[in-house]
Amino acid sequence: MVKKCDITGVGVMSGNNVSHANNHNRRRFMPNLQAVSLFSEALNKVFKLKICSKTLRSIEHNGGLDAYLESTSAAKLSDEALKIKKAIVAKKGPMPKPEASKSPRNTPARIAKMAKAAQ
Repeated sequence: MVKKCDITGVGVMSGNNVSHANNHNRRRFMPNLQAVSLFSEALNKVFKLKICSKTLRSIEHNGGLDAYLESTSAAKLSDEALKIKKAIVAKKGPMPKPEASKSPRNTPARIAKMAKAAQ
């Protein structure tokens, strides 16, 4: 059985137990995996996944599985999560790119005017 998160791909890490006498013994750090069912609103489907608790908190923070997968870059996702993300994007359509809002404070003319006034 692979101890790996189905969404982020976080797996077993290794390190040392260090005693008070500074003796080093190898050990394994296991991810805190939980078997959960996550609902995709776009696909209207339930996915049964084994994910680590940190990922589950991130999913809830972002507002659900769809929002989490859309906001996370492909480099941080596992192969299984990428398949789900592609299906969601295909169903919803491509996300519009956010426009950079220019506030009056950040315009180049205002910055130049402030620099000129400071001299």
